[in-house]
Amino acid sequence: MTPDKKNSIGRFRIIVISMTVLGLYILGTALYTMLARQEYWTVVSKKFIKNNVGIPATRGNIYDCKGRLLAGSIPEYHLYMDYVASDKNNEKARARTQHWRDSALRADMDSIADGLARIFPDKKKGHKATAKWFRDRLLEGQRRKSHAWRIYPRNATYIQYKACKELPLFRETAYKGGFYCNRVMQRKHPYGSLAARTLGSLRADTNAAKNGLELSYDSILRGKDGISHRMKVRDKRVSIVDMKAEDGHDLVSTIDVDIQDMAEKTLVAKLKEPSVNGECGMAIVMEVATGEVKAIVNMHRGKDGSYYESVNSAVSMLMEPGSTFKTASMMLAMDEGKASLNTTVNCAGGQYLMHGRKMKDHNWHRGGYGILTFSQILEQSSNIGVSRIIDEAYGSNPQAYVDGLKRMGIGMPLNLPFVGKGEPIMPQPNDNQRRRTNSRIRYWSKSDLPWMSIGYVIQQPVISTLTFYNAIANGGKMVKPKFIRAEMCDGEIVREFPTEVLVEQICKPSTLADIQYCLENVVSKGLGRKAGNGGRLFSVSGKTGTAQVAKGRQGYHSGVPRYMVSFCGYFPSEAPKYSCIVCIVKDGLPASGGGQCGPVFSKISQFIMTQNSDRCASEMADSLSVFTPSVKEKRATADGQSLALVPDVNGMGAKDAVFEMKKRGLRVQLRGSGAVKIQSIEAGTEVKQGETVRLVLE
Repeated sequence: MTPDKKNSIGRFRIIVISMTVLGLYILGTALYTMLARQEYWTVVSKKFIKNNVGIPATRGNIYDCKGRLLAGSIPEYHLYMDYVASDKNNEKARARTQHWRDSALRADMDSIADGLARIFPDKKKGHKATAKWFRDRLLEGQRRKSHAWRIYPRNATYIQYKACKELPLFRETAYKGGFYCNRVMQRKHPYGSLAARTLGSLRADTNAAKNGLELSYDSILRGKDGISHRMKVRDKRVSIVDMKAEDGHDLVSTIDVDIQDMAEKTLVAKLKEPSVNGECGMAIVMEVATGEVKAIVNMHRGKDGSYYESVNSAVSMLMEPGSTFKTASMMLAMDEGKASLNTTVNCAGGQYLMHGRKMKDHNWHRGGYGILTFSQILEQSSNIGVSRIIDEAYGSNPQAYVDGLKRMGIGMPLNLPFVGKGEPIMPQPNDNQRRRTNSRIRYWSKSDLPWMSIGYVIQQPVISTLTFYNAIANGGKMVKPKFIRAEMCDGEIVREFPTEVLVEQICKPSTLADIQYCLENVVSKGLGRKAGNGGRLFSVSGKTGTAQVAKGRQGYHSGVPRYMVSFCGYFPSEAPKYSCIVCIVKDGLPASGGGQCGPVFSKISQFIMTQNSDRCASEMADSLSVFTPSVKEKRATADGQSLALVPDVNGMGAKDAVFEMKKRGLRVQLRGSGAVKIQSIEAGTEVKQGETVRLVLE
């Protein structure tokens, strides 16, 4: 072996031994650190990092069918003052900061208090917040040496927070001046209580969805929270984002703000009339072809005599429908060849014995109707006429009657997207099933068939009745009521909700034509005249309803009688576009579906068919619940044409700003996060389709 080879082998051995020793040293140090010094380094790590700090996602908005905001989340601020400076690593620096902070507060106290009084005129609703009140509050916090003194008891808007940052001392950093804020997201309804129970609400303590559409579509609206951690870098704590938050998607509802407002105002006005003094009132407007619910009103009388949206009773409350159910009974009898337009019934003197119980028409004390044709029975809402036809046709086999109703979609669960929804209860004669009525258990009896034929025995929510009448208007096709039209992300539709067909054809076309003829006669010649407009504007079809309602355990015959009066129909008769139901629950007489609910139906239908609904939204907005800056969309040119204008989106969040721009045909580029601070195209400028507008957010 040559000397060079011997030297090379020696050097190689030295390198191997050195690397082995170094490796053993590193391994030993690591084991020592992990085991012997584990507790020490755990304590040290806690000083530098805090894991799993949640980044809340922004909840999606809910819009009406025309893009107007019904419910949305905006940032609000809790404003605090920290009177005690802190610097654990440098006591001298802390003392200097504390001295400067105390001196500045004393010197600028009057300016700060005057400024706060200008920014926040009320300390709470109806109570003026004066400069003296703010001065005393600031001094109280200083006396207590509080680290988190709430300088204003209510939430501040972004604009108010920015105004505070212009005041002396408050304009400094939180470390130097002590003024800071906590940002919280608040759910706002720009139109106040309009459709509040249908839209739903969030729990005040957790912001979790509580009811309504907010709960039903919570998985879409709430988004997905992100994760971050705080790390100390060069004596400063910085936030490190591990997973970005995914904001919730928006929903476009089927509700039309204008129709909703008109229906609510008209119904409440009727409920307040002395002759009505309604306990509660419900109204629903549905688009015939699609099943889209354009308005749903649920007004309940409070202890103060005013009316509030407290329960979604049109969807949840099960009640006997009364005379509006007669249409289904007569349709079935006609469809199965048990009756026709030529059928006549002797209603005698207004009273008729049905299986040991007296069936009465509403005019029995005036001698009744005598002989009525098929159409006249519905026009005059004769109990005797309907019950005699059904009892004679199905008395020997009541199950055939119930099965026939089910084939027409009566009693079908609608499976609406609401927690607490009510589903129809329909007795089954052949099942020998027991039914609980007013806490009494009883079996099917012979008298159940005639009374069920006129809207008793069976129970269903108001929206089920409307769904049936909507099918009559829709050429026999029964569609499911729809409340959500589309899901959106950043102003773009990502999913549409189709119309669901429940029953393809509820009856024969010939039967449908005859029933439509009868329902038009109810309004033109019968008890439903007040639901129409005298034929001056358009034709209306429908049916009146008056049912005595049980008072819980007290039953039907205790004290002042309780009634549910209603009118359900559609318009215009020759080419139906909308269906509508109006119901009122009240005590005592007079009780008339045509006389009390008909006029409400008439006003709603005329508004929808003849009014320019676009001009009404601004009159309805709750001035105390402002969500976004007002947006001017159009201006008139010299020749009377209208131009689309660039909106003012300053102060809006990203999603709302993008939506406003895109619906005018503009492209959007975003920079930053928070609220819009700068927009590259001045508000009020004529829109040029396809032009890009840059938005800077802070």
